[in-house]
Amino acid sequence: MAKIQIDDAEYDLDALTDQAKRLVGEVQKINARIQETQNMSAILTKAKRAYIADLKTEMLAVKAGIHFGDD
Repeated sequence: MAKIQIDDAEYDLDALTDQAKRLVGEVQKINARIQETQNMSAILTKAKRAYIADLKTEMLAVKAGIHFGDD
């Protein structure tokens, strides 16, 4: 039997009303969306760090008069 935990209590899904089951489904959708958002945030943070690293390299190259890139 499938169970869910809410706070410190565990509930059998089969014993829930149809409305409660629907609400459980909605909570699961929201949890999935939160996970997607957290994953996207991690990707964007990584991209931001890469751009900052590239910017630092570019600024150093201009200051030193040396070209470090592939261009």
